[in-house]
Order: sequence, then C-alpha cells, then structure tokens
Amino acid sequence: MTVSPLPHPLRLAGNGVVLREWAPDDLDDLVAMLDEPDIARWTPMPSPFDVEAGLAYLKRARQGRLTGQRIQLAITTDGLAPRGEVLLFGVVPARREAELGYLVGAPYRRRGLAAAALTLLTGYACGSLRLRRLLLRIDPGNLASTAVARRCGYRLTGEPPIPQEGPYGPTSLDTWEYVAGRPATRRDRLRNVASRRYGRRT
Repeated sequence: MTVSPLPHPLRLAGNGVVLREWAPDDLDDLVAMLDEPDIARWTPMPSPFDVEAGLAYLKRARQGRLTGQRIQLAITTDGLAPRGEVLLFGVVPARREAELGYLVGAPYRRRGLAAAALTLLTGYACGSLRLRRLLLRIDPGNLASTAVARRCGYRLTGEPPIPQEGPYGPTSLDTWEYVAGRPATRRDRLRNVASRRYGRRT
C-alpha cells in the first residue's frame, strides 16, 4: 500500500467544522493560540511561543505538506480564523497505520471542536487514505484529551507508556487506537455516553 505523498492542498468540512491548510496570514492567530500554559504542558511546542516560533512553525507545516509527509490543518468553524489544529503523520504503509494529534486554543474549548475535527480526519484517513489503524499518544493527565479520544471511538491500548521530556519535567504518553471496521462494544458505548455526559467538551 502507498499513501505517500499525502494529498495537498486539502480542505475537509463536516460536523460543524472546516479543516483547511495553514496560511501566512494565520501568524498572529497562531501565536495567540499556542502561547499558553496548557499547550506547553501537553504538547512539545516551544514556550514561550512567540512570533519567531510561529514563523518557524508555519514554515515546517508548509514543508511537511508540500513534501506529502503529513496532513496538518487548521480547525475553523467557517474556513476563516483558526481555532485549533488537527494533524496526521508517521504513516506506516505496510501496517496501514498513522498517528493523529489535535489541539484547540483556550478561548475555543468546551465547544466540541476537537472531537468534531478528530472525527472528520479519522473518517478521511480510513476512507480516502484507506488506513486501518490510527494512533493517539496522550498524557494520562490530560483528561480533556482522553475524553475526546473516547468520544471519537478510540480505545486505550495495553502498549507500554512512551517516556517524554517536556517543559514541566518527564512524563509518559499512553497509546490510544482506532481500528477501521471494528464494531464498538457495549463497554465502548457506555464510555462514550459517559464521556458526552460528564467529560469536558474540547
């Protein structure tokens, strides 16, 4: 199977969100969104995240898109101002596998944007890209992110935690997976109901 290079440009719409390519005009919004403590705590973003970091980030994003190495899209509600980001990378064609990630800026959380974007990109990855297994790496302390994973049908695996160094010291990441075509169990459905009822909307 070959899924490289990944398609560019790409625009996906559904679930109340529009996912679009990053643009140079997004610099100010990007810096404002990523220069905050929770982003630094749960992601490998530089902190503080200033204009220089923003320019470097947009440059890397564009290079990764043009070379087909990753899908890296701004989360919007209308195709305009970015509210967050969702990405797909690390494709392993032989296993039909890839890793996904997502984040939402502080002013836009608890609106279901992360779940909407992750669901949309998951569907595209399993449908158009014909990937079978999608992975998320999440710090177990990031309860908002784990709630999103459950809401979108991802399951916590039994794989060993992945150690990671961050600005708040060493931590570890759990692996969550989504397997295309696997029916949800009753336990999954109950967890998803509980997540929607009690979990944080991110």
